[in-house]
Amino acid sequence: MTAEKKKQFTIVLAFAAIYIIWGTTYLAIRLAIETIPPFLMAATRFLLPGLFLFALLRLRGEATPRRLHWRSALIIGGLLMVGGNGLITWSEQRVPTGTASLVIATVPLWITLFDWLVFKGIRPGKQVILGLFLGLIGIVLLVGPGQLRGTDDFNLFGLLILLLAPVLWSMGSLYSRGAPLPENHFMSTAIEMICGGAMLLLVGLAGGEAGRLELGAVSRQSLAAMAYLAIFGSLIAFSAYIYLLKNVQPTKVATYSYVNPVIAVFLGWQVLDEVVTPTTIGAVVAIVLAVVLITTARPGRGVVETGGTAVAEQEGLGV
Repeated sequence: MTAEKKKQFTIVLAFAAIYIIWGTTYLAIRLAIETIPPFLMAATRFLLPGLFLFALLRLRGEATPRRLHWRSALIIGGLLMVGGNGLITWSEQRVPTGTASLVIATVPLWITLFDWLVFKGIRPGKQVILGLFLGLIGIVLLVGPGQLRGTDDFNLFGLLILLLAPVLWSMGSLYSRGAPLPENHFMSTAIEMICGGAMLLLVGLAGGEAGRLELGAVSRQSLAAMAYLAIFGSLIAFSAYIYLLKNVQPTKVATYSYVNPVIAVFLGWQVLDEVVTPTTIGAVVAIVLAVVLITTARPGRGVVETGGTAVAEQEGLGV
C-alpha cells in the first residue's frame, strides 16, 4: 500500500469514527450526567485518557512537549472541551436532546464563516453553501417541532449557553489547524485532552460540583456511559477529529454534525423501537445529499496568506 493510499484509508477510518461514535455520545452524556455532575464528568472523560496517552507516549520515548506546545493545547482545550463539549454536557440537564442536536448542527456554518472571514481561508462555493443549508433543513426535519419543545419546561438560559458551544468549538477547531503543537499527532491530542480536562475540573470545582457529587449514588449506568465517553468518545473519536483537522478541509470535517443525528435516530429505531416516519426518511435523504454536495465540491483556486507569503490554494474541499 502506497503512502497516499494509506493516508486515504486512515482518513476514511477517522471519518467513520467521528460519524458513528459521536452519533452515540448524546445518549451517553445524558446517561452519565444522571448521577454525575456535568463538568466533573466531562473532566474525567478527557483528563484520564489524556494522562494515559501522554504516559504511554513518554514511555515509548516521545519527546516532552515544549512550553509553546502546552500554550496551544491550553487554548485548544479551553475552546473545544470547555467551551464546546463542556457547555453541551451542562446544557443537556436543561435543554432537550433534540434542541441540542439542532444547535450543534450549525457547526459547519460557523466553521465555513470563521475559516473564510477570520482565518482568511477558503471562500465557500455555491455547491458548499447549498449543501450547508440542505443539511440544516434535514436536521430540522429530523428533530421536528415536537422534539424541539421537549417535555420539560423551556429553559432560555440553558439554550443561550448551548448556543455558545458550536461557536467556541468551531473557533477551536480552526485554531488547532495552524497552532504550534508536537509533530506526533497523538501527543498533540494527549496534551489537549489534559489541558481541557484540567480546566473542566476547575470549572466543576468552582461551581460547587464536588459538594453535589455523591459517590454512593453514582449508578453503574452512569459509570458505564462515562467510561464509553472516555474510551470511544474522547480517546478514539477526538484523536480522529484532530487528525482530520490537520489533513482535510474543515468544512468537510464538520459534516459529522449532520451525520450524528442520523446515527442517533438509527439507534433509537434499533435499540429503543422508536418509529421511523416518512418525514424521518426524507430528513435522512436531505442530510446525505448535503454531505455529498459538501464533500464532492469541485476545487477552485484561491489565495490565502500563510506566514506572510501569498500562496495558491484550492478553493474546494479536496483533501
